[in-house]
Amino acid sequence: MRVTKHMLGKGSPWATPYYIATEGQGGPHVMVVAGIHGKEMASIRAAEKLVELLNQQKLRLSQGKLMIIPIVNQVAYRKRIRGVPDLNRTFPRTKKKAATQPLAAAVFELARKHRPEWYLDLHEANGLSQKDAKVLGQTLITNSGNPAVPTVHRIIKRMNCSIKVKDQYFNIRLRELPGSSRTAAARILGARSVTVETGWSLPKKVRINYQMQIVQHFLREAGMMKTNEVYLSAQVRGVGVT
Repeated sequence: MRVTKHMLGKGSPWATPYYIATEGQGGPHVMVVAGIHGKEMASIRAAEKLVELLNQQKLRLSQGKLMIIPIVNQVAYRKRIRGVPDLNRTFPRTKKKAATQPLAAAVFELARKHRPEWYLDLHEANGLSQKDAKVLGQTLITNSGNPAVPTVHRIIKRMNCSIKVKDQYFNIRLRELPGSSRTAAARILGARSVTVETGWSLPKKVRINYQMQIVQHFLREAGMMKTNEVYLSAQVRGVGVT
């Protein structure tokens, strides 16, 4: 497996690194982004840990190409803020409409170039969806009618079987969010596109591990990991949680 580092927007104030892991000549493409909102630390750390595991060859692909942008919004991340304007409202809304921010345009063009079958956007949210249906903490979100829906249901079932505290269960939400990276990837690129939301109120270590587990579930569903491989968490030797 080959892992390469690249720079998105090199020379610009919003430049940010991304990584591409490839195994073999064919196979599916999956794109994972985190840090669209700069203060959602567990999703960012989960993406960074996955890159570390790939670089250490502890997380290995059986085939295909995996792209990860651990911190999309470096400007917001440095300030530990959500971001102004909200970057996740600036992605293309239709094929004929361009992104309204250069960073969103660059992320979307990278996705357009690699045409991922799966697009995962890692986030965090308030509340616990198992306790309050109005909140987004502990949810997987996709567009109604997106081909990802059956897979999302399977992954939620697997996750919840491993979660001992019922209040922390994940639930599905079906909704479009025009201007978001997820909806742009679904509408324009035809990707199986999912937003992952962990709940702020949970311990950071727990949130990081939930995010890492969910990404690995999707990689298996995409056919990029062998089904008998052990799930890797942030507790793997050499990969610490900060």
